[in-house]
Amino acid sequence: MRLLIIGALEGQLSEATVMAINGGAKVAHAPSVEIALAALRAGRGADLLLCDVLMDIAGLISGLEAERIAIPVVACGVEANAAAAVNAIRAGAKEYIPLPPDAELIAAVIAAVARESSDFLFRDPAMQRVVRMADQVAPSDASILITGESGTGKEVIAKYVHARSKRANKPFISVNCAAIPEALLESELFGHEKGAFTGAVARRIGKFEEASGGTLLLDEISEMDVRLQAKLLRAIQERLIDRVGGGKPVPVDIRILATSNRNLSEAVREGSFREDLLFRLNVINLKLPALRDRPGDILALSEHFVAKYAKANGLPTRTLSPDACDALIKAPWPGNVRELENTLHRAVLLSSGSVIGPDAIVLPDGMGLTEVAAASSLSAQLAQTAQTMSAALVGRTVADVERDLILDTLDHTLGNRTHAANILGISIRTLRNKLNQYADEGTNVPDPGERRNVA
Repeated sequence: MRLLIIGALEGQLSEATVMAINGGAKVAHAPSVEIALAALRAGRGADLLLCDVLMDIAGLISGLEAERIAIPVVACGVEANAAAAVNAIRAGAKEYIPLPPDAELIAAVIAAVARESSDFLFRDPAMQRVVRMADQVAPSDASILITGESGTGKEVIAKYVHARSKRANKPFISVNCAAIPEALLESELFGHEKGAFTGAVARRIGKFEEASGGTLLLDEISEMDVRLQAKLLRAIQERLIDRVGGGKPVPVDIRILATSNRNLSEAVREGSFREDLLFRLNVINLKLPALRDRPGDILALSEHFVAKYAKANGLPTRTLSPDACDALIKAPWPGNVRELENTLHRAVLLSSGSVIGPDAIVLPDGMGLTEVAAASSLSAQLAQTAQTMSAALVGRTVADVERDLILDTLDHTLGNRTHAANILGISIRTLRNKLNQYADEGTNVPDPGERRNVA
């Protein structure tokens, strides 16, 4: 793990540095926020920023946001700086560590960041097969395309692959191609030289260079503009990139992982994705099943999230009731693991006792989980009925289907022609003409007040 410490490196902060190194972290130092941002801009990345609480943490976080650099910030300071600690948390710092530093606390923070990068909880056989393949291909340098619905954990398994690769001690850099405006994505990936465009006030190292030696994750790559895909293809094939406004190619050594929740083969047919780029990315395909297709994971994940958010909010231990577990398994979870996590976070906060029942598990629209499960079951039944009816019609002519519909409706009305015509939405004259035709063909047509004698 790469740790960047920001602040005057003396006394207690030096102790924290030693403890972090002893905990297995690679530590760098920046005496000011400006120097820290310049280092990050130059590609000297970090997985965690440990910042003196007396520094401009609000400025640091706004600077990170402006540069589109996503790194958690942890503030540290003496316990007397209570107001500064509160302000740091309000500004966006994830945690506050009191000084003088405690070795176990420093180690715990480092372990938490490392664990967040590589943990992958699963129990279901469907997911076991995916993870088994991930374990098999992780040591190679082959490109991997990770597909699946939104919220299934594509970025999590990408980190899992990186943590088990030969590049595990090198950077893991993620770029969300859907979240960055098209005009800025090229600069974000390949970097730019000073003066390359309006606002380029200094050289900026792109994610390709920052990830050199490690792994680059291109998240939601299907959203990348076709014109930029051509430059990406060259970078993957030749391991050379061109900074925007640069004069010579820059070599890079990276492994490419990419994710998509769209069918890229369809995107190729539509002309929105290059086929040659798909071939380069899709050396290995890890397809993550939807949560509803891996029911064995639902309870394991639910118990994990309940324990996690009870601890995070300083609440007593919570457990799920048998009825709640049953409702969780039956729910459709269109948002997959992300939706399950958010739902259980809310349930932990809303539950009043130590046991979380199904009534406490409420979706954002106010619908209870039991109602959702019932609605999902009814929808499945209706879909099955419609499918069965549709299959029964295959191979039959329209005339045959029309005749049976008219005669069945006439049976329903006990031969009442006027009532049957109203139900069918046709005139009484049209109905009588049809019935006369059926009688001439030898079909049994019920008289008023009767039903057909159908064997």
